[in-house]
Amino acid sequence: MNISQAAEATNLPSKTIRYYEDIGLISPDRGANGYRSFSDTHIHQLTFLARARALGFSVEDCRSLLALWEDRDRASADVRNIAQKHLTAIEAKIVDLSAMRDTLGNLVKTCAGDDRPDCPILKSLSSSD
Repeated sequence: MNISQAAEATNLPSKTIRYYEDIGLISPDRGANGYRSFSDTHIHQLTFLARARALGFSVEDCRSLLALWEDRDRASADVRNIAQKHLTAIEAKIVDLSAMRDTLGNLVKTCAGDDRPDCPILKSLSSSD
């Protein structure tokens, strides 16, 4: 199948598929005319990558996970370690985002939002404390 068919089958833009090829995540076959040809295996790889990226895994994590997925002698502990590190990073981001939400929420509550120039939001942003 060609790249537009692969894009449709995987719900990935053709540009993303080309990028994955450029960085060596996938290696579609090339016909005599130079056009890419995607096999069922390539479609499975692209679908795998799309799902991993949707979960927020980095490109390098995806590279490692794809290699582990293709390795039938893999240790599930290796997969789990990658996923656990990613989960820990997500949990840290949630803590940071919650703190940001709380701070911004308090600033919005304290701002009168009227025609006066006084604004605790701007004061907080300009404060060096």
